[in-house]
Amino acid sequence: MQTSSSADYGYLRQLVFGLSQNVLDPSRDYLFETRLSKLLRNQGMTHLEELVQHLKLRKNAVLERSIAEAMTINETSFFRDSRPFELLRTELLPKLIEARRHMRGLRFWSAACSTGQEAYSVGMLMLEHFPMLSGWNLRIEGTDICAEVVGRAQAGCYQRIEMNRGLPVRFVVRYFDHRGEEWTMKQEIRKMCNFRQANLCGPQLPFCRADDRFDVIFLRNVMLYFSQETRRTLLAGIHRLLAPDGILFLGSSEQPADPSIWTSVLAGGTCYFRPRQPS
Repeated sequence: MQTSSSADYGYLRQLVFGLSQNVLDPSRDYLFETRLSKLLRNQGMTHLEELVQHLKLRKNAVLERSIAEAMTINETSFFRDSRPFELLRTELLPKLIEARRHMRGLRFWSAACSTGQEAYSVGMLMLEHFPMLSGWNLRIEGTDICAEVVGRAQAGCYQRIEMNRGLPVRFVVRYFDHRGEEWTMKQEIRKMCNFRQANLCGPQLPFCRADDRFDVIFLRNVMLYFSQETRRTLLAGIHRLLAPDGILFLGSSEQPADPSIWTSVLAGGTCYFRPRQPS
C-alpha cells in the first residue's frame, strides 16, 4: 500500500489552514486518508500523493476549497447540550422579548451551522414556547464553510439516527413530515431559517452591513482548532455584530480570546457572554 510522505501531509495541512484557519496537528494526519477518500475517487485518483502533485502542477481553487471543506468537523445534533436552549427559554428570551416589544423582531445566527440542527432547534424553541411572537419578524441565519452540509440544512431532511439524537418525541410529531426513512422539517420552521455557505475566517464576516445586528449568536465548538490570533480576530468581528444586550454562546471548553470586550455570565449550568466596550 502506498503511503503519503510527511511533505504531502504538510502541504495539505497548510492548504487547509490557508482556506479555513483550521490548525491540524500532524498527529491527526491519518484523517486526510479517510476524509478525502471520496474526493480522491471523484478525481479518479487512489493516493493522496497524486492529489498533492496535481495541485502543485495546476492551481485549482474549487478543488482546494473542497479539501478544506472535507477536513471540517461537522458534528451537530438537535438541541445539542440542552442547557443553552433551556436557559434561553426560561431566562434570556423573555428579557429579550420584552426589550424588543416595539421592534417586534429577533435575529439569531448559527455560525458553523453544519446540517442545520442548531438553527432548527432555535426555530422549534420559539414556536413551542413563545406563541405570543406570532407576527414578529423572527430570522435565524445559518452559515457554514462546507457547501455539502449547507445543502442538507436547506433541505431540512434527516435520517432516523439524526432524529434520535436530542429531539423530544413530541417535536418529531409536531414539526416534521415523515416519509419512509426520512423526516423533513415543516415549512413553518423552515421559513424562519436561511442557510448559506460562508467562511468565518474570510476577509470579512458573512454579515457586514451597518444594520446587521444579532440578538443571539451560537459560535459553539467552532474555534477548537483555530490559532489564538484567528480567535481574536473572529470574536472581534462577532462583537461588532452582536446587539449591546445580545448573547453569545461558545462551546463549553471555549473562552473569548480578548476578555476585555466580553462579560461572562454563569447561569443554568452553562456560560454565555455579553459584549462590553474595552476599558
